[in-house]
Amino acid sequence: MTNPTLPPVLYVPTSRPGPGGEEAHVELRRTGDGRTVLMAYSALDRLVSCCGEGQAWVLIGTEHLPKIHERLPYDVIFLDTDIPEDLRHPV
Repeated sequence: MTNPTLPPVLYVPTSRPGPGGEEAHVELRRTGDGRTVLMAYSALDRLVSCCGEGQAWVLIGTEHLPKIHERLPYDVIFLDTDIPEDLRHPV
C-alpha cells in the first residue's frame, strides 16, 4: 500500500490527548457521498493553514499507512485539503 505520489512523512490530524493522559487517536472524516477519509498534510504549515491552530497532529512515515488502515479502515486519503472553519477544533 505505498503510493509514490505521497511524501515520505505525513502530518495526520488527531484528537487531543484526554485530561487523564488518554492517548490521542487519528481522526477520520466523511465525505458527502459517505466515503471515509484519512486527512494528511505534507508539511506542518499546511496542516495549520488547512485545519486551524487548534488541530492536534502526529507525524507518521508513509510506510505506516497500512497499519493505520488495518486499525482504522478508510476509503481514500485527502492530501493538503482545507477543513471548513465550522468543522475545525478551537484553539
